[in-house]
Amino acid sequence: MKGFWGILKREMYYKQKFHTREELVQAITEYMNYYTNDRPQRGLGILTPMEFYEKQLLVA
Repeated sequence: MKGFWGILKREMYYKQKFHTREELVQAITEYMNYYTNDRPQRGLGILTPMEFYEKQLLVA
């Protein structure tokens, strides 16, 4: 989990300025959705987690 927060800060947090807590919470929520579903992962063969999951379903 420690690595995730470092990636989040580097890819999202440091590039934006947030004026309210709600803006920050919304941005983190959106980034977590992106990270979980749409961001390619080296450990998954440069596939998104959803692509990897779907590929595994086809193999099973």
